[in-house]
This record gives sequence, structure tokens and C-alpha cells, in this order.
Amino acid sequence: MRKPDAEYLEKAKQLSEEDTERLLARMRAKLMRRLEDKKMSVAEVVAIQLEIEDEELQEWRARMAEIRKKSKFK
Repeated sequence: MRKPDAEYLEKAKQLSEEDTERLLARMRAKLMRRLEDKKMSVAEVVAIQLEIEDEELQEWRARMAEIRKKSKFK
């Protein structure tokens, strides 16, 4: 089972209730089950969701940079 990074756990604890709810709404089913089964706290699953979204954003930025690079050469 994935454990949240300490940096993301601290960020998760500082989020407002509304921001926490927004992250929970976007959360993957696997994380939601861990929360429902009480295997992880809300702060832990939110921290993992934050980490996942940061990773996805970095991947998206890399793909967009490649697309822009290719379109400049056309």
C-alpha cells in the first residue's frame, strides 16, 4: 500500500475543507476504498491524491512541450 510523502501530507493537512472535498471528488476508486475501509485517514488519501495530480501535471507538461516542439518544426 502506497504511503503519502511527508511533504504532501503536510500540504493536505493545511487545505481548506472545500479544497479537501474537491480532491476527494476527483479521487480514484482504490483510494476511496481505503478511506471507506478506514485503512487510511482523510489526510493520507488527500496527500496521495495531491501527489498523483502533481505527477500527472508534470507528465502533461512534458507531453505539451514535445507537441509544441514538433509543431515549431513544421
